[in-house]
Amino acid sequence: MNAATSPVKDSISKVNDELAVGADLKFQRRWWIFERSVWVVFSLIVIADLLGCFGRGYFSHAEIKGPVCDIQYERIERFSTPSILTIHFGPEAVHDGRIKLWASGSLVKPLGNQRVIPQPSSSVLENGGVLYTFDASSHPSSVEFALEPATFGAFPLTLQVPGTDPVQLKIYVMP
Repeated sequence: MNAATSPVKDSISKVNDELAVGADLKFQRRWWIFERSVWVVFSLIVIADLLGCFGRGYFSHAEIKGPVCDIQYERIERFSTPSILTIHFGPEAVHDGRIKLWASGSLVKPLGNQRVIPQPSSSVLENGGVLYTFDASSHPSSVEFALEPATFGAFPLTLQVPGTDPVQLKIYVMP
């Protein structure tokens, strides 16, 4: 018999005269550890998403209570996805039947303010932001800003009722 016609000899013994299949248990254990770690990472990503770490969930909603106003907003937003920033004014914010609110320029450009509800009676560009004036016809008065972020990143937002301390927010916009 020559080498081309001789049967191949397995280095692994057969069990019950069946096909002999080799196994590398060291590699198999490493693969199982890798698989488990990938499952853990994917599970953590899904849990983080459900909790709102990537927008629209428990951790993305924020509320700041101040002496003059309460602010409700989404701390984590998504690019080109509408959201609402709501400000509830207390009676201390009303002067001469009007409420004035200064908002930094980041409200308009990167955070993409689409509309203000109710419409302000006037809005003036002032000190790198916009000074809105609203008629205070009822208490409690509130204002909603419809946002649709135009870019991703972290954006500081300053809101201030003139004569009070400014409120600093940071809104993170995810892709």
